[in-house]
Amino acid sequence: MYKKLSKIQAALKVPKNQYNKFGEYYYRNAEDILEALKPLLIEHELTLTLTDEIALIGDRYYVKATAILTDGTNKIETSAFAREPETPKAKTDMSQQTGGCSTYARKYALNGLFCIDDTKDADTTNKGENDSEKTFNELANSNSASENAATPDKCPKCKRKITDGAFQKWGMCVNCKQKEKVA
Repeated sequence: MYKKLSKIQAALKVPKNQYNKFGEYYYRNAEDILEALKPLLIEHELTLTLTDEIALIGDRYYVKATAILTDGTNKIETSAFAREPETPKAKTDMSQQTGGCSTYARKYALNGLFCIDDTKDADTTNKGENDSEKTFNELANSNSASENAATPDKCPKCKRKITDGAFQKWGMCVNCKQKEKVA
């Protein structure tokens, strides 16, 4: 069973092809993972099921998603948790928020079971413009007469748009800073 899982983990490729316009980042969702997994599951004669349950932890309710991989005799499972926001999101009803938590928890249960790593995807799926190839120093020193000119609108490392003062804090975007912490 573990040999089959290992082969699936090595073969599974799920690029971040979804794009969030608001946050300006690429991501993968649970459906992308499942679509990539189905042929591998058939090839290795394994079945994957996903279940949810509600768990009370402290004073908050969480959706606990469990991904179960089985060959009919043996099983391997991984769980992940997600909770609804304390204040409801605008333009969504409670069932949509619970469904979003379920999807999020399932995605991370699948990530854990199949060793889907997010650390390399940001660089390989970045679709920044070619005119953003300037170095950090070129961006920081251009038009130095203006205070805003020292702050580039794109990260010097990954070429993504920089938001919420990340450049002033770290000299890079939040994604690059998080990857730096992991490394």
